[in-house]
Amino acid sequence: MKKIFSLVLCFSVVVLTSSCKRKKLTEVVEVPLPATEEKITIGSPDDVAADDGQFNLVKLPYEYNALEPNIDILTMNIHYSKHYLTYTNNLNKIVTADPTLVDLTIEDILKKLDVSNNDLRNNAGGYYNHTLFWEGMAPKAGGQPKDTLASIIKRDFGSFDEFKSQFMNAAEKQFGSGWAWLLVDKSGKLEITSTTNQDNPLMPKQTISGTPILNLDVWEHAYYLDYQYKRKKYIENFFKIINWNKVSERYEEATATKN
Repeated sequence: MKKIFSLVLCFSVVVLTSSCKRKKLTEVVEVPLPATEEKITIGSPDDVAADDGQFNLVKLPYEYNALEPNIDILTMNIHYSKHYLTYTNNLNKIVTADPTLVDLTIEDILKKLDVSNNDLRNNAGGYYNHTLFWEGMAPKAGGQPKDTLASIIKRDFGSFDEFKSQFMNAAEKQFGSGWAWLLVDKSGKLEITSTTNQDNPLMPKQTISGTPILNLDVWEHAYYLDYQYKRKKYIENFFKIINWNKVSERYEEATATKN
């Protein structure tokens, strides 16, 4: 819809004359009204599918609202069905256009990455990082790890509380967009690090390299709708939904390959 406004104008060239006063010009200006707010429909994660290609979306192992109140339904919906989907589709386009990438796993693509190839770096990283992130969370989870992983965390950090403090610190102090990571290095030791943008510890030229077993997304789109500037609160609440069973499984897989 548009409203019509009539503006009465009197134009003068050099001086204002009486004739100008008598002859009024009417200009019609069409001013559009603000558009109606877009309606957001939240469906099921099962309804989201990537374009045909080498990589598929990992199935979200819970509904969009399952992690509330720690991560809200709208954030999960947009994060999974928009951001993650876009990275996946972009990665598939890149892989299709490059025969050297066909049939490689995402891990192999990342390990062999030419870091000057920003398109591949950002989209392969975005796909892998989010895939790991979704599976590292679960409803009614949190607490502390058990068995082997609990012992290893105590061995490498002194205590779970010290591990938690270091991980939260890495996430909170990551300037701008990026990720915090718990990883297994080449010697089998647990390490904590952070990366910018969509980088991860599998890529070449990282400060600390290794096999990730837990990560936290600290891009603003991961938390801003609910937490705004309170990144620290978001990080604290993340510990209430960590899927330690999955993290322990990843630890066993990472260390098994080193034996």
